Amino acid sequence: MTDDLHRLREELVRCRMCPRLVAWREKVSREKRAAFREDHYWGRPVPGFGDPKASVLVVGLAPAAHGANRTGRMFTGDRAGDWLYRAMHKAGFANQPLSRDRDDGLELTGAYVTAGVRCAPPGNRPTTGERDRCADFLQREVEILWDGLHTIVTLGGFAYAVVLRALAERGVAIPRPRPAFGHGVEVDLGTVAVLASYHPSQQNTFTGTLTEPMFDGIWGRARERRRHNDSA
Repeated sequence: MTDDLHRLREELVRCRMCPRLVAWREKVSREKRAAFREDHYWGRPVPGFGDPKASVLVVGLAPAAHGANRTGRMFTGDRAGDWLYRAMHKAGFANQPLSRDRDDGLELTGAYVTAGVRCAPPGNRPTTGERDRCADFLQREVEILWDGLHTIVTLGGFAYAVVLRALAERGVAIPRPRPAFGHGVEVDLGTVAVLASYHPSQQNTFTGTLTEPMFDGIWGRARERRRHNDSA
């Protein structure tokens, strides 16, 4: 499993399938943000990160331009990552609550973090074509991790739709009509359940659309499912 993830990572970081995303990620890496002008930006597709024996898969939208596109690790170096790893730490999935850079010692236990699109998109808005060209990477991650998975936490409506599509492609029966996205929605698909959360973006957290207790509730539920499945 570790070898399969490594091979996927090596292929992913070389990807240049989406000209618009390649141009944007590299432009951001050259021009940089003033606060990070001394940093060496990653500026490539960002691979998934975490425990190769994960039972919980976490799927976001895409790398942030000055977050994961800078640091090279999902949800690392931005406020959304601060929220995510703090909550995961409290729930027992991370060894520390902070994610500053990819060499900061953060380790995940029982969880693996990835995204529907692997390059930072302008305005955080990938096109449909970019989403579709990137879909195979998520599909292959799901395939590699599948035997151990019981929960997929989706961060935002984009990730929720991408995950249901990936599972349908794998042959998992998705209810019709598809359950609408909403914070706390849980879709039990038998082998695996999809647990939906609002994305911990600044837009959601600054406005109170997503509060810390709301987000902790998602991770409390993921922990419950982990304990239940570990004892089964």
